[in-house]
Amino acid sequence: MRLAGWMTTAALLALPTMASAQTKAPRPDQLTFRELFKELVEINTTLSVGSCTAAAEAMGARLKAAGYPEADVKVVVEPKHPREGSLVAVLRGTDPKSRPMLLLAHIDVVEANRADWTRDPFTLIEEDGYLYGRGTSDDKAQAAIWTDSLIRLKQAGYKPGRDIKMALTCGEESEGYNGIEDLLKNHRPLVDAEFALNEGADGLLDENGKEVVLEVQAGEKVYQDFTLTVTNPGGHSSRPLPANAIHQLAAALDRIGAYQFPPRFNDATRGYFTQMQGRVSPPQGAAMKALVANVEDPAALQTITADPMWNAMLRTTCVATMVNAGHAPNALPQRATANVNCRILPGTPVDEVQAKLVELAADPAIAVTLAHPSKAASPPPPLTPAIMGPIRKQAAKLWPGVPIVPILLTGATDGVHTNAAGIPTYGVSGIFGGSDGDGIHGLNERIRLKSLYDGRDFLHGLIQDYAGGK
Repeated sequence: MRLAGWMTTAALLALPTMASAQTKAPRPDQLTFRELFKELVEINTTLSVGSCTAAAEAMGARLKAAGYPEADVKVVVEPKHPREGSLVAVLRGTDPKSRPMLLLAHIDVVEANRADWTRDPFTLIEEDGYLYGRGTSDDKAQAAIWTDSLIRLKQAGYKPGRDIKMALTCGEESEGYNGIEDLLKNHRPLVDAEFALNEGADGLLDENGKEVVLEVQAGEKVYQDFTLTVTNPGGHSSRPLPANAIHQLAAALDRIGAYQFPPRFNDATRGYFTQMQGRVSPPQGAAMKALVANVEDPAALQTITADPMWNAMLRTTCVATMVNAGHAPNALPQRATANVNCRILPGTPVDEVQAKLVELAADPAIAVTLAHPSKAASPPPPLTPAIMGPIRKQAAKLWPGVPIVPILLTGATDGVHTNAAGIPTYGVSGIFGGSDGDGIHGLNERIRLKSLYDGRDFLHGLIQDYAGGK
């Protein structure tokens, strides 16, 4: 899941605006790439009726046609999930002492009902400088770029210093089977790496189509649902009792809703609030400066956390999302349950958050349990010079003067699995979009053609900088 438009309206208004550059005629290699992208987008990979396996096989066939041996291109299919296969491939390096890098992308997409869309969601259509189709932004653009780069490098005779691995997986957009989880658990050698590049951060265009900010994602919050349950003997509603399951649950949810988890910085959020100081309104900039100096500054916190996105970047959040109670309008409730959805800062143990919810519920009659198995907590990956240097170098070639801003993703990607498995994972695409999200997860998903081509050039150079060799 790629989240675009992360910047607040106030921040966006504070950015300078300039006329966008004219789109140049496409190069021959860009037209070749567009055919690959078209093929991938037009393969339906929804969970309901689509097939990631078909998409994996198609991209694998392209790699083999470019000269990759069978041993270096594998479609991995879990027998119980025959339509949810993954593609793994490797361009082998020359330095056995260098650990591999991993190019990660998911090829499954959110459901798309043709009757609701203006255009067929599984036909790539160009209009007014945009390509429309389900998955054009999330996440088949990056999957196509990774595949295309491996093909181009192979055809150019490029010999990387380290192995360049690629994993195009299924299951990021749905609950249940997840391809990268399966690969990490059952096929670890195929994807083991020193670090990984993934979705999770893009670039922001102003209202005139000018590139204004390039994001680099370092870490994401951990998704965890908790179930709060109260049971009572019940009885006739004409004879109320002191203990009432609905009242007890409501009181607990009020206490949870009123609680603010403590704010905390990591490399990404400290860098974000440092970089953004000159790009927001003066009061917000002053508050950001004060917050970087002291993350517990009360006045600064009041200003910054008034924005829901900024608040979510700074702290773990827990919010009630579903309730279910009672069995008849004339009976005392025998049972009341609620789902509390938490987005936990990376590095914070899930059981620590669970213990806080028990404390806030403050009622021994309320059970607080995990609604599903917890994901392993992991620290956010460090933004080292080795990671940031190549990003700055490649970005300067395409977008000179555009600031590079680190972010902590408040949503979720498959990076949560690789980070937890000890593979530091960074979200970086170089694909710029508008603040409206370009229809991701919604209707008429699109990607700007110029942004797609620029992101392709950016990532192709970035891969070579990280891989070394010649």
